[in-house]
Order: sequence, then structure tokens, then C-alpha cells
Amino acid sequence: MKRVFLQPRLRNREVRVAAAREQDMAPMGVSVSRGRVAICILLATGLVYYLHSRFGGSAPGGGEISVDLRQLLALSIKAAEEGGRAVKAVKDSASLNERSKGKTKEGAEEMVTTGDLLSHGKMTSLFSNTFPNIKVISEEHDNSKVDKSLVWNNEIPNLIQESIGNARMVSEESITVWIDPLDATQEYTDNLSHFVTTMVCVAVDGIPVIGVIHKPFSKYTAWAMVDGASNIHPRKSYNEKTPTVIVSRSHAGAVKPYSKGAFGNDTTIISAGGSGYKVLSLLDTGEAKQPDRADLYIHVTFIKKWDICAGNAILKALGGQMTTIEGDVIDYRDSPSNNGGLVATIGMDHHALLKRLSNLKNLALKK
Repeated sequence: MKRVFLQPRLRNREVRVAAAREQDMAPMGVSVSRGRVAICILLATGLVYYLHSRFGGSAPGGGEISVDLRQLLALSIKAAEEGGRAVKAVKDSASLNERSKGKTKEGAEEMVTTGDLLSHGKMTSLFSNTFPNIKVISEEHDNSKVDKSLVWNNEIPNLIQESIGNARMVSEESITVWIDPLDATQEYTDNLSHFVTTMVCVAVDGIPVIGVIHKPFSKYTAWAMVDGASNIHPRKSYNEKTPTVIVSRSHAGAVKPYSKGAFGNDTTIISAGGSGYKVLSLLDTGEAKQPDRADLYIHVTFIKKWDICAGNAILKALGGQMTTIEGDVIDYRDSPSNNGGLVATIGMDHHALLKRLSNLKNLALKK
């Protein structure tokens, strides 16, 4: 096929002279084509936009940056597992260096260990080094363990690519990442390691859309994306009439009388540590050693959003719900505090259960 190159028509002597000079300045054997230069510039500009949208950063001209949610899912899994390795390594070395960082709203000592801090450093580093413009909120604030050299390789596992075929682009400005580097610190120090998890949640415009819960001591990881895919499933059935209720170990006494009043004296109450563990108890994890099996998760006191966001996202992705005791949707944009308690269900009529638990509203509001 004959190639045809369109050249601009030279209309006067000055233009011909300029063209001749341009030709003379080109390297030997190379003919300069203005059309080709223009195409190269367009391709280069497109490449810059692509790289910025894929790997983060500021777009040329300060435009909006978009990120693929599949990348954030893969990075969330990586971060939770890296944090889990740190948590386990510290526990194995018996160098917890446990200390109090203050008191909870209820007056209990809030503990922190080297495991919390080392996990926090690894998990937050992976996000801040990969997507520096995305807002990350972690339970811990000590950045002495942050590792600037720790980066993600940008590889999306085949399972995620096959399960979620198309890119899911969202604006960086709309994203908030919630990190719990060590859920159930008290149980961690008490050698109740089966309650311990590391968690990552990605919220878009305050709505949880990606949740990852990792168990460091069994190396089990649950993940789910809303309108995407998951590696965990609901159980086949739930007891809505007389549900087994799972509650916090430290607040079980406050919940028991209300739960039994709502569902009867034969209601089974399970006391457990860690919000991540409690959410997993509602699901079929597929583990050889399944966590406690509960039908309903209730919390009546103050709780932080890094404790519950990942579980909220997973339940939402599987058709379940997590709300305050009043039935309000929990917003995950900014403030870390959730003052309205929570009720988490799946496979049941959530709002009907809230009506049966109406006496819990006053209890939650007092805390």
C-alpha cells in the first residue's frame, strides 16, 4: 500500500526558507514531519494521563485523578496481610511492650503494643507510598514505624481480575481508607489470638465499598467489594426468631438483658473480642475451624469506625446490613466516632429486628 503523508502547503518564500532550515537541523537521514511531532505530543500527553490515573499523582493542569477500585482491593488485601505478619512476628518474639494510651469513653484502659504500631507503619506506608493523595485514617497515629521504601508492585491478582472484569474508576477525592492495624488488642495481650484481626476498608463518598479482614494467626483473609466480588459467603440459614447474639466481651452485661427481653430467655449470647471477628461469625468463612456462629451482632456503646468499616463493607457486598441501633446508615467520610451503637445482620429482616430491639436505643444513647 502506498503511504501518503500530508504536508502543509508552502505559500511564500519565508515559509520555504524556514522549512529548509528545519530540514538542515534534523539528524542525517531523518525527515522531520510536523504531523508526526503533533501525534507524538498527543500520545505522550495521553500516556501521562493514563499513568497518573493508574498509579496516582497530580494530573497535568491539576485535573481530577481517578483510581481503579480493583487496585484498591488488591492493595487492601496486601496491606492487611503485611500488617498481620507484623502482628504475629511481634507476638512470637514476646516483645509486645504493652502500655496504656489512655482510657476509652467508658473508662477502660485502651492498650497499645509494638504489634499495633509496627502493623500501622506497614499498612499506612503501602497506601501513602502508592496513592499519596488518598485520605488514610488509622487507629494509631505514631508514624515512627512508617517505611517510605515499602511499596506495592501494582499487581492485581488473577482472581480479582477474573471476578471483576471491568475497571471501576472513582475519584481520589471521594476516597477514605480506614485502617485498623490490630483489632482486639486486649485479647492479643491475653493470648486470645483467634479474636485478633487486621482490617482495611475503602469508602467512597462515605459509603463502604471494599472490606478486608485478615486473621494473622490462621493466615485467613476475607474480602469483598460491593457490586464486585468476594471470597466469603453468607451461611445457608439464620435463626431470626431466636437468634444467637454476639456481643463485646467488655460490654456483654449491658446487652444481655435487652437481648433476652427482645428474643426470649433461651436466647444464646456469645461474648467475643474484636469487631472483625464478630462480623466473620455471621458468615461462612470456609475455614477448617469456623469462628463462633452467630445470627446477630449487637454493640451498644461508643465504637470507632476503623473497627467496623471493613465488616460493614463485607456485609453490604453480601446483601447484609450494618446500621446504628436507630437504623441510621453510618457515614465513613471523616469523623472516626460512631456514637449510636450498631446492629449487624445478614439473611434476615434487619428493620424488623431493630423494632424488637427498640429498648436498646435508650441504652446506646446514654453511653
